[in-house]
Amino acid sequence: MMMSTEAMKSLLKERGKLVESYLATCLDGQEMPPRLRESMLYSLQAGGKRLRPVLCLSCAALCGLKPEDVLPFASAIEMVHTYSLIHDDLPAMDDDDLRRGKPSNHKAFDEATAILAGDALLTDAFAHMCRMELPAGQVLRAVAEFARAAGSSGMVGGQEWDMLYTGLPPVSMAELRRMHAMKTGALLRASCVCGALLAGAADDVCERIGRYGAALGVAFQIADDILDVVSDTATLGKPAGSDAEQGKNTYPALVGLDEPPPGPRTGGCRLRRAGRVQRSRGRIPARPCRVHHHESGLRNDGKHCTVPAGQPDLTETGDGSF
Repeated sequence: MMMSTEAMKSLLKERGKLVESYLATCLDGQEMPPRLRESMLYSLQAGGKRLRPVLCLSCAALCGLKPEDVLPFASAIEMVHTYSLIHDDLPAMDDDDLRRGKPSNHKAFDEATAILAGDALLTDAFAHMCRMELPAGQVLRAVAEFARAAGSSGMVGGQEWDMLYTGLPPVSMAELRRMHAMKTGALLRASCVCGALLAGAADDVCERIGRYGAALGVAFQIADDILDVVSDTATLGKPAGSDAEQGKNTYPALVGLDEPPPGPRTGGCRLRRAGRVQRSRGRIPARPCRVHHHESGLRNDGKHCTVPAGQPDLTETGDGSF
């Protein structure tokens, strides 16, 4: 029997609270400079849906383990994700001044402290992962899986591709998919797989869960790219439109939000449902769309895109605090 949407939201919220509780005390008992602790907690406790650790908890539960049994590992995933956000916002990277509705870490403190806070969160995370009271072989496999996803062949490598592609002409779809599979998808996939590995799931189960996590990563990135176009800074909690302003290669930049009507394009695409309208504010380049609307769920009458009743409205799926 499939779980209802409301029941799923309730369960995810409940597991998110478990993560929040763990993160609130994860630095207790560690000696460090007070300013470094303040900087680490500033970003770690800035909110968010805690999607990645919740995926880990949920996949472990799916494979027969109590979510509480993998809480240190799952919360450590959020520590790594938080480090990546701190470093992404730095002037040498994306140079963003706002994160989750608050000044970015380097704005609230300073660049050096922000770099060190990110370094500390990344390093301390692996200590928390190793605190698991589970068979050592299962923990070791999960740690190795996550390390690969977070490092040069995963998130960090994807960020390098993102920087190399920024400001360049549109890349190919294959290059875009590779970049996002590494930068965003690798951590989401690993969050799912690590939950299964910690539960001692069979290899074929881990493989299927990995496919789910990879597909979720693609959907997540497309939604995030679209929200940067159709939403606003207050809703996102981070600067809206920054992808286009910085010349980022994104799904909307490559394929557009809609199939433009014949002739010169005027105005932006509109995503509508229940009378709600969001304009893209003309940020999408006027190039033909390579994604058919019957695949994306959108309908186009030549003037605007309509989200059919019952389909998720992308303007309602995120608040910039993923």
